[in-house]
Amino acid sequence: MDNDLSPIYLCPSADLQEGGLAVPFDIAHAGENLRAFAVRFEGRVHAYLNRCAHVPMEMDWQPNQFFDDSGQWLLCATHGATYAPDTGHCVAGPCSGAQLLRVELLESDGQVHWLPTEALRPVAF
Repeated sequence: MDNDLSPIYLCPSADLQEGGLAVPFDIAHAGENLRAFAVRFEGRVHAYLNRCAHVPMEMDWQPNQFFDDSGQWLLCATHGATYAPDTGHCVAGPCSGAQLLRVELLESDGQVHWLPTEALRPVAF
């Protein structure tokens, strides 16, 4: 297995607008190839595995749309689980205190990179 855990370019910083559409990307976790997503909230970028902590299914209610109408909460389309965008912690709904699995990002010089770990790796082709 390749042990290179170098930062991976994700997108230009401008692609992540405050409370706007997410930038999706693929990630390998626990033997599965899954989707993850990056968003901007209160000026900072955040990323999570696209799996609700309540029921492990993708959360977006429209392609790349995770924020509720207020732009303040991440919302699972299936059962209404609601998460804080900056921490991934469940704040309402059936997720009862659980949290989303965070994917570490680095933003500098107008670019966003994700930082793979042993548990969250690039998808092998």
